[in-house]
Amino acid sequence: MMRIAYQGEPGAYSEEAALKYFGADVNTYPCPSFDGVFAAVQSDVCEYGMVPIENSLAGNIERNYDLLYRHPVSIVGEHFLRIQHCLIAHPGVTLPELRHVISHPQGLAQCHSFLQTLPNVTTEAVYNTAGGVKMVREKGDRSVGAIASRRAAEIYGMEVLAEGIEDDPLNYTRFLLIAQNRVDPRENAKTSIAFKLPNLPGMLGKALSVFAVHEIDIIKIESHPLAGTLWDYVFFIDFIGSTSDPAVLRTLDALAEYSLSLRVFGSYPSHQLSARTLLDHDQINQRSAEVINYLAPEWV
Repeated sequence: MMRIAYQGEPGAYSEEAALKYFGADVNTYPCPSFDGVFAAVQSDVCEYGMVPIENSLAGNIERNYDLLYRHPVSIVGEHFLRIQHCLIAHPGVTLPELRHVISHPQGLAQCHSFLQTLPNVTTEAVYNTAGGVKMVREKGDRSVGAIASRRAAEIYGMEVLAEGIEDDPLNYTRFLLIAQNRVDPRENAKTSIAFKLPNLPGMLGKALSVFAVHEIDIIKIESHPLAGTLWDYVFFIDFIGSTSDPAVLRTLDALAEYSLSLRVFGSYPSHQLSARTLLDHDQINQRSAEVINYLAPEWV
């Protein structure tokens, strides 16, 4: 059976993304770190790895950009997962009893406004959202809660005190599916690349102009410091199209002329979010009101 590596504990959002992408008939393989996910794929322990790359509220997961650049893996898919955070505690615990809340740094950042409404509650970053729930259960301290998914609460026999506590209900994380071999999608394709340019005036403008000349639609561009150097940067770009398209190949050939290095991570099927997938404004307002109304007056 196919094995998918992910960072964290059972119940983590990365595991949920893998199950949503492939279905239930796969083995998920937990790793203690993102480094471990890349290593598991590179060493053939797992056929695929599912790693988060950006969140619509909290931004990029910088570590995974670095790992993607350093490891000889390809991007073969993507998945946008709706992140709905829950405040989780021991069964029978009430909200005013909590004094400490733990979660992954992204989980805490995405629930900042909610956490601000909890007086006398401190927060602490841990390695994983589901791992935080596991820690709360194992330590047995009923004054400590965690922020994670409802599925994590169910796996570890804990209780949901509040659901949908993220700052914005339109909270999505984009996950990348990595593997050793590439795929060749011919429809709804997206391609990801990274390149380094000489530090000369106008070079970035010249590099980007090749996309306009060949009518290639750039949908994301990021710059990241190059490890081991001072003030050198690598540019990451996602664009619409596949490397099987002659126009894309001409674009990459032209870009290579300006670049000191060019890395093509691969072309893969673009995840298309339907209108039904996204919450409409009425649902968003209703969900936000439910979260506020859940809190006792002294907690608002």
